[in-house]
Amino acid sequence: MGYNQASTGQIAKNRKQESHMSKKIAFIGAGSFGFTRGLVRDLLSFPAFADATIALMDINEQRLATITRAVQRIVDAGNYPAKVTATTDRVEALKGADGVVTTILSGDVDVWQHDILIPKKYGVDINVGDTRGPSGIFRFLRTVKPILDIAEDISRYCPDAVYLNYTNPMAMLCRAVQGKYPHLQSTGLCHSVQGTAAMLARWIGIPKEEISYTCAGINHQAFYLDFLHKGKDVYPLIDKAIRERPEVYNEEIVRNELYLALGYYVTESSGHNSEYVAWFRKRPDLIEKYCTDGTGWNPGHYAYILNEYQRRKHTWQDEIEEWFQRPVDLARGEEYAAYIFNAIFGDQAMFKFNGNVRNTGLIDNLPEGCCVEVPVLASKRGLEPIHVGPLPRQLGLLCSVSAQIEEMAVEASFTGDRELVYQAVCFDPLTSAVLSLKETRAMVDEMFTQFEDWLPQFQ
Repeated sequence: MGYNQASTGQIAKNRKQESHMSKKIAFIGAGSFGFTRGLVRDLLSFPAFADATIALMDINEQRLATITRAVQRIVDAGNYPAKVTATTDRVEALKGADGVVTTILSGDVDVWQHDILIPKKYGVDINVGDTRGPSGIFRFLRTVKPILDIAEDISRYCPDAVYLNYTNPMAMLCRAVQGKYPHLQSTGLCHSVQGTAAMLARWIGIPKEEISYTCAGINHQAFYLDFLHKGKDVYPLIDKAIRERPEVYNEEIVRNELYLALGYYVTESSGHNSEYVAWFRKRPDLIEKYCTDGTGWNPGHYAYILNEYQRRKHTWQDEIEEWFQRPVDLARGEEYAAYIFNAIFGDQAMFKFNGNVRNTGLIDNLPEGCCVEVPVLASKRGLEPIHVGPLPRQLGLLCSVSAQIEEMAVEASFTGDRELVYQAVCFDPLTSAVLSLKETRAMVDEMFTQFEDWLPQFQ
């Protein structure tokens, strides 16, 4: 579950006694400017962390210097007594940490662009490629060793820390960490759950603060099993908006089509979800009809995120300097991390969120031990996942295919079994809709060759 059940009572007692002490939060991969800046802003907005030590760590010295300057600016603007440290030494950042956040990227765009370019040669059209399918699997295989190295250091230097991961591919990385280090209190976080809930509330004209829901499944394929306004089911209002208002339908075409077919709304954007299923990206006419006209979180066209990264590779410094010229906005955002830390270490009694944890009977009709995204309760007791029960059959089938593929990829990363990677990609819905088995093998072989230096576990 990502926490040690036997010790939760003692952990709660210890944390209550130590709640007044200054905390240390380590950000590994802190050069992720947008994430780190926002998470630090949120964290410092809680009184319990106003005097925290913010330990920033990144292997890129230029990015580290820039984010350190930005975080110090936030501290100064809020007149917080917090302390900011910066280092390229991960152990230094982790020693004595109460909380850890990872936002790493293994390899620059010049490396991971091939996650998208190689499948395209074979006809597999990718929009983002950071979660599943051939692109997500190979991103995972490159990233799993660095993430496990971080988890090993957490286990050694701050074993009681709460570890929150934002790095993709979320499900496979969390599954690997929680499989190897079950004693760590760890979970993975994605803003798609609260972001989509806000979008649906906007569509039906209800303040997002008045909405409640139960959301469960797997990362990027979690579904709102209920969606309530003051206890009343408002799915009929969502249904009416999608069917009768073209501007709503066109905002998230893929997701709306999935809703019309499956009866429940999925969390992650249309661009992402078009990659995870067989129905939208297997022919040019379908891509044109469903994946290019949406105005939602990201357009669904080919290589969207790759194009964005290539554009920003040469402009990120200018964009950041522009931020330095604007007034600092200290208003708290909606990412989960700071709220979780505040519930465990601070003043809030508890906080419920959706997190990525191993399936220990939490979702009855998904594979035992796979990574699921379910409601989790954060409190002085730590992290406690909540039992959901079975998903509706159609959702269970959809999620089970991806979950089993992810289990195969994780096992392959532990054993160095190339054949298991090939077999996992064979069952990817989009790949199998486009390629023969021989074509899939050729694509996988080419990706192994391209990333040979990044995959020591397969040599």
